[in-house]
Amino acid sequence: MKRGILPHIRDQFATVAPVAKADLTGKTVVVVGANTGLGFETVKHFARMKPGKIVLACRNEAKGKAALDKLQEDTGYITGELWLIDLTSFASVVAFVDRYEREGGRLDILVANAGVVDFKYKETIDGWEETLQVNSLSTSLICMLLAPRMAETAKTYSTQPRIVIVGSEAHYWTAIPDEVYDAPSSFELISSKEFSTPQRMMQRYHDSKLLSVFFTLSLAELLKNSPIIVNTVNPGVCHSELNRSFTGVLGALSSIMLWVIGRTAEQGARSIVWAAVGAAENPDKLRGGYLNLNRLEEPSDHVCDVGGRKRQEKLWKDLIEELSKVDKRVPGVVEQFS
Repeated sequence: MKRGILPHIRDQFATVAPVAKADLTGKTVVVVGANTGLGFETVKHFARMKPGKIVLACRNEAKGKAALDKLQEDTGYITGELWLIDLTSFASVVAFVDRYEREGGRLDILVANAGVVDFKYKETIDGWEETLQVNSLSTSLICMLLAPRMAETAKTYSTQPRIVIVGSEAHYWTAIPDEVYDAPSSFELISSKEFSTPQRMMQRYHDSKLLSVFFTLSLAELLKNSPIIVNTVNPGVCHSELNRSFTGVLGALSSIMLWVIGRTAEQGARSIVWAAVGAAENPDKLRGGYLNLNRLEEPSDHVCDVGGRKRQEKLWKDLIEELSKVDKRVPGVVEQFS
């Protein structure tokens, strides 16, 4: 599917449906990137459904504590917990999962919301380009490592847990070059300084969201015989802190665009909540789905054309190889669900 700027603008002005409702009594929700913007508004919507526990997974302790206080003030919800996680560090992701295995208990909904946009090349402590690690590698890692706990929750409580990966319509506006799929490791090439030219870095956020679509499809296939439902959702262009690194002319243009077509973070969060609890009459239809305005839509041609399947398989193979170097549980997760 091709999607230009006019349909995008039209969707931005479309009426956003009221927030979906569900009974989350006794259930546990984890929202990554929960202290501000879309993540915090998503947490507030969930809080009003009275889950047993919401874990606000945040990078900054002070901001996370402020979010917990604000959550209680706005909703009266008192069983939120702040857990620290930094997606620029694989060690932090692994530590979060290790803690969840010890202390977390059941897990019914995982919202992988954290993301960054930066047009400058930066390396993380692990040696990866930052946007790629945060938006793709670390996000994929936490989803995979927590999948067994979600499967256990499904078996114990007869539920259908969901993994929601926050994506973007931006994935329509890029195509990853063939050289990436021909490389021994697609992710190593994408991350390399040689590949990450200034021109390519202008597309890096778009590329990362395209990778999210491919990952969602592959993870959904892995989990097809389990009760776990995984999808990716486009919340639209919203007022949030995603563009906080924009400066100068770019920052001014971004501010103008948001002022003209931006949704509120609360409106964008409704789409995330629908992906997590909506379509209750037939949730299986959401498996592997790309969701926009509370409906399934076809992803980009780069995903769906004749070469899309081959691209998906190559990225999945390379992703598993890279993540297996980070945590030895990854191959076991693949084996468990295969």
